[in-house]
This record gives sequence, C-alpha cells and structure tokens, in this order.
Amino acid sequence: MAEHSVLDEMRQVIDEVFRDREVATRRDVYSRASEHINIPAETMARLNELPDRSYRKEELAAEVDRIVREWIEQGEPG
Repeated sequence: MAEHSVLDEMRQVIDEVFRDREVATRRDVYSRASEHINIPAETMARLNELPDRSYRKEELAAEVDRIVREWIEQGEPG
C-alpha cells in the first residue's frame, strides 16, 4: 500500500475515533484500525510504538503520521 494510502486510511481511523470524544488512547485507535481491512498488519504493529496515554486529536494524528512516514522511509511500506 502506498504511503499516502496508509496515511489516508489512518487519518480516517483517527477521525472515527474522535467523532464522539475529545481524548483517546492507543487502544482506542488500535481497536478502530483493526476494523479497517485496508490497513496492513505491519502498520497495526507500528501503532504499538505509540506511548500508552491519552491524546488529543491533533497530537495523535501527528504521532501516527510520524510513525508511518518513518517506517516508509526505512523502506518498509505498509
């Protein structure tokens, strides 16, 4: 899956998670992302790099973007 597709899918997940709340945890994101069949298992595994705490939408989006981009820059798309 291309970088922009993974990022787009993860942004959709974040929008869904924050649809009815102001803060969310890594577990909330992981749970919602697991419902998306277009998110590769490798990306799901990378979500475990997020510190286990509460996030506001903007900071969580920035962290997820960073994780996905770093991973793709390492030559491991997905």
